[in-house]
Amino acid sequence: MIYITNIRLGNNGNGHEHITDLRWRDPASNQVGQSSRQQMVDFIRGNGVARVQDRYGDVAVGVVDVSPPYVRTVADGRWTDNLLALPRF
Repeated sequence: MIYITNIRLGNNGNGHEHITDLRWRDPASNQVGQSSRQQMVDFIRGNGVARVQDRYGDVAVGVVDVSPPYVRTVADGRWTDNLLALPRF
């Protein structure tokens, strides 16, 4: 499992579909890294678990299956905006 800590948005918008890169950390190994949106989509689709922490706990990250696919947090079966609240890099 990894926690996404930061996002980078492209120049053409500020929605989830415009996230180009994500920084993350693995609490089990203390490893930190950076992935493109497609790499994160592939990680999650390959049964990887990504989450976002906030002041209330943590929220799962899922894949929105459109073309091209992108990532977004989901809580209680509804898409949420936790990724967009993360710091930018």
